[in-house]
Amino acid sequence: MKKYVMLLLLTVTMGRLFAQELYMPRNIKMAYQKGTRAMDGKPGKNYWQNHGKYNMQLTVDPTTKIVSGTETIDYSNNSSDTLKTISIRFVNNLHKPTSPRGSSVSEDFLSAGLTITAFKVNGEVYNVNAKNWGTVGDVRLKTPLLPKQKILLNIDWNYPLSKESGREGQIDATSLYVAYSYPRVSVYDDYNGWDRLPHTDRQEFYNDFNDYVYSVKAPKNYVVYGTGDLLNPDEVLQPEFASRLKKSYTSNEVIHVATEQEMKTGKVTLQNDWNTWKFSANNIVDVCFALSSTYIWDAGSVIVDQKTGRRVSTQAAYDVKGTDFVNSVKNNNYALAWFSNNWPGVPYPFTKMTAFQGFADMEYPGMVNDSQTGDARFAQLVQDHEIAHTYFPFYMGINETRYAFMDEGWATTLEYLIGIAEYGKAEADKFYKSFRVNNYIRDRSTEEDQPIITLSTQVSGAGYGNNSYGKASLSYLALKDLLGDAVFKKALHHYMDNWNGKHPIPWDYFNSMNAGSGQNLNWFFNNWFFSNHYLDLKIGQVPSKVAGTYALQIENIGGFAIPFDLLITYQDGKTETRHFTPSVWKANQKLFSTKLTSKTKIRSIAIDNGLFVDATPADNVLMVK
Repeated sequence: MKKYVMLLLLTVTMGRLFAQELYMPRNIKMAYQKGTRAMDGKPGKNYWQNHGKYNMQLTVDPTTKIVSGTETIDYSNNSSDTLKTISIRFVNNLHKPTSPRGSSVSEDFLSAGLTITAFKVNGEVYNVNAKNWGTVGDVRLKTPLLPKQKILLNIDWNYPLSKESGREGQIDATSLYVAYSYPRVSVYDDYNGWDRLPHTDRQEFYNDFNDYVYSVKAPKNYVVYGTGDLLNPDEVLQPEFASRLKKSYTSNEVIHVATEQEMKTGKVTLQNDWNTWKFSANNIVDVCFALSSTYIWDAGSVIVDQKTGRRVSTQAAYDVKGTDFVNSVKNNNYALAWFSNNWPGVPYPFTKMTAFQGFADMEYPGMVNDSQTGDARFAQLVQDHEIAHTYFPFYMGINETRYAFMDEGWATTLEYLIGIAEYGKAEADKFYKSFRVNNYIRDRSTEEDQPIITLSTQVSGAGYGNNSYGKASLSYLALKDLLGDAVFKKALHHYMDNWNGKHPIPWDYFNSMNAGSGQNLNWFFNNWFFSNHYLDLKIGQVPSKVAGTYALQIENIGGFAIPFDLLITYQDGKTETRHFTPSVWKANQKLFSTKLTSKTKIRSIAIDNGLFVDATPADNVLMVK
């Protein structure tokens, strides 16, 4: 009875706060009922998340292409639940022939996957055979892990790097990108328990915020680039190169730490048979690294926090033919400063950003693995996009597997906004429409189009891409137009402040933006995220003119609450543009009526949706008789 009353009170409170209640699955409702999440957009009074301290020693053999390692994980169960099993995630098992995938792969993509050679829990030996694991496997604990208690895991493992490089693997004979390289404790959260969803190569990732100290043992002449701070440059680099690297940490200029010729001499690193590169990074969702014995190495730095003067190291590693990367340090200095001071306007949180030439066009905390395109402008946009992911999902611990629109949509939006600064609004608009929207609105397979809130695991192909990137981004830009820049940024910062270093879900975003803006936006969120709308406006009946006033109707055929311009052309050839924000659809989401007053006779009226490309533009123009 007590629980029923609490739920009733919660429902009444929700109704008072926001007149239109948003659909919420039962497990999400339970999280609010339990107080782990709150309707004001903040983590609830009972919010918790688990945490791991990882100490890892990895070795990469470029000859055999085998990665081996040993790790200690000090794992804290901060929940109120007793854990009888522990779920271990190893994304690289995606390469096993028996693992689920979203598309076909070549033989060069396949590998034997993870081998665990030792597994201990609190010093007790466990017989763990990962042979039949997919990308996640369960280990039953001999002694359950009680609430608010810790467990110590020791794991030794090895696996082969795939010959075909995607997000990770062999780039070429001398360059390797090593990501998702260690068994990790999967996320245990307040709304689904253990995250046991398999990684299929389409969806992305969901990780806890952990602390890492790790080392990478590599042969001489191999430079290792990794997430976090390099702790021992003098122990792995020749004095001249260590000096150049350290100088770059405070330099506004691009410093060539190691040129092509210097790498060819084989004298950049210390000439031990093997060197051990040590790194550390705290309160971060993942670490990765890459290594090469041939890549050019550039570095510089940029101030990202004007108040404190904090600098970030920017580095780039690329092949001599990697023309896209020649200006990476310069461009990424610009991007880090722009993102930090404009949109989202939050100082870049890591100490380093490294661009490594590979194949994936993929983001990692403090690193990007991007391909050579031969198009310098497009390459800059790709790196802008991947760096923008710093905020979503890394600053905010987004569950990308379930809700890809919570990070890809924001990265697409930030990519567009910085594009305006880099190339002007006309160019940014043109690219955004052609690359992000046209494919969506011109897609003939409209049955693939599902509401944005649809779990990312339940859509594929165009349905996944449109929801994750274009449609989600359009919703954020529509809200920006509705609220205006000042209120939108205030609300966005409220959301980011609430959930930095935590695990937000879509309802946390909705509630945070409501509270941060001081407005009831549930009508807007319901329209954009929970409805199967599209982009299509139409000028209604021919406007009637009475005493110099034209009565005009705009029909919202597609249904999305979008901004638009009316382009008015007068008989004397003069033109006028009137802008309407998405707020015009709040009262009636299908029809908007307005009046145009003019002493001069109107020749034509046209709707311009701007970025919100119209599905049937032919009915957006009206000639006035």
